[in-house]
Amino acid sequence: MSQEPSLFQKVSAEVFDFHRFFEGWYNAATADSIDFGRCERAFGRAFHMIPPTGRVFDRAETIELIRANRATFQGNFTIEISDIRAGYETADTIVLTYIEAQSRAGKYSRRQASALFTASSSAPNGVEWQHLHETWLQMPET
Repeated sequence: MSQEPSLFQKVSAEVFDFHRFFEGWYNAATADSIDFGRCERAFGRAFHMIPPTGRVFDRAETIELIRANRATFQGNFTIEISDIRAGYETADTIVLTYIEAQSRAGKYSRRQASALFTASSSAPNGVEWQHLHETWLQMPET
């Protein structure tokens, strides 16, 4: 009998998997093979995001932003996730922090992210993103 993954294991898998989605969606060579519905299923109905710029995006604005950036790179966009840590946690809610390092056409940046997830059987990896807040650790090189 296999044991159900912990909430931390589910959200950790989701963070890695969702960022692999971004790499595929943003790459012109692979974008056609990526299921955009995966993105829409990942966000809770009240989701909002605060990127390092400080602007607040609601769920619809976030989805449109991601959709609009489809195939904008030529295989030169990568994301590395590290230092995943759990914060506050209940049976179905968890706050997670992690570091996201991006390479966009040779320009590097790093950001600290804090995300709130809730359990959802219909979402990828069994968890929905409810809130995401990012801040620069290293701004993109110019």
